[in-house]
Amino acid sequence: MENLLGLLRVRVKRGINLAVRDVRSSDPYIVVKMAKQKLKTRVVKKDVNPEWNEDLTLSVADPNLPVMLTVYDHDMFSKDDKMGDAEFDIRPFLEALKMNLSGLPGGTIISRIQPCRTNCLSEESNVVWQDGQVVQDMCLRLRNVECGEIELQLQWINLPGSRGL
Repeated sequence: MENLLGLLRVRVKRGINLAVRDVRSSDPYIVVKMAKQKLKTRVVKKDVNPEWNEDLTLSVADPNLPVMLTVYDHDMFSKDDKMGDAEFDIRPFLEALKMNLSGLPGGTIISRIQPCRTNCLSEESNVVWQDGQVVQDMCLRLRNVECGEIELQLQWINLPGSRGL
């Protein structure tokens, strides 16, 4: 517990234009990994634009480790097919958490992260002060696949007894 900074809540919102891996559709789910942790969403049947709206919570000890995300197509009788992957850096989000932001109006943009070759962002991602907390919305373009994007939102949970940021 003493090495823990806190908890990162990754809200997996939805997939957009995911690849077709079955006859006409796919049965997608997402696996999120950070260090030795591995979490997954439920399977959404026959949908290349799935809505998950699921919260996956990761323990953060090393802020330099990226969060890895892989989309799979669930298959009943064979190995699940990969439908692309992405990763994202949590450091810009954690930097914003260290600032004293109380008193700021809701919706204030704290920082902007631009898409570039070294990240998987498909559009600008903003770290925002909203409802008394720091949140980051992002849309990730999947790699190693012909198409697909995943929308996420990051939130932070402070833990009593953790070393904090």
